[in-house]
Amino acid sequence: MTEEMTITSGEAYSAAKELLEAAALEEGDILVVGCSTSEVAGASIGSYSSPELAEVVFGSIYQATQEAGVWLAAQCCEHLNRALILEKEAADRYGYEAVNVIPQPKAGGSFATAAYKAFEHPVAVEHIRAHAGMDIGDTLIGMHLKDVAVPVRIRTREVGDAHVVCARTRPKFIGGIRAIYDENDM
Repeated sequence: MTEEMTITSGEAYSAAKELLEAAALEEGDILVVGCSTSEVAGASIGSYSSPELAEVVFGSIYQATQEAGVWLAAQCCEHLNRALILEKEAADRYGYEAVNVIPQPKAGGSFATAAYKAFEHPVAVEHIRAHAGMDIGDTLIGMHLKDVAVPVRIRTREVGDAHVVCARTRPKFIGGIRAIYDENDM
């Protein structure tokens, strides 16, 4: 691994660890990640797909989620309508219906392809409701988060040359001014 890839790996791992801690995810929750390896490499999104770079970034994030006991869902690119790759066990647990597609670097993206290769029993699904998310390279993961997404600011603002945006979710507030809310869910 080159020195640059080692640095990128460390950035990806740090970003994932910071988000997992800030979002206070519980074992069995889902973290969705969208990643443009083109952006990580300093190119325009969709123009420089890199399976090797994807394996490095994915592997670092996957390590952090495994340490936390959290499921990782990898978002595909728009050529697969931003479908997601995750472990069959997670899809079954949450009632997500599997669809038949295998991501490739130019149809699904290198990050999702790396996930498909690394997971023990990978499946593709069209929709999830993740508990938190990380967007590496402005890949637009918001559609895969639960209804109330809250921005999470982390110290690691880039992975390679890609901008990183993170979010967690919280329960909706209902009941108006007379309601009392659980401070732990703010």
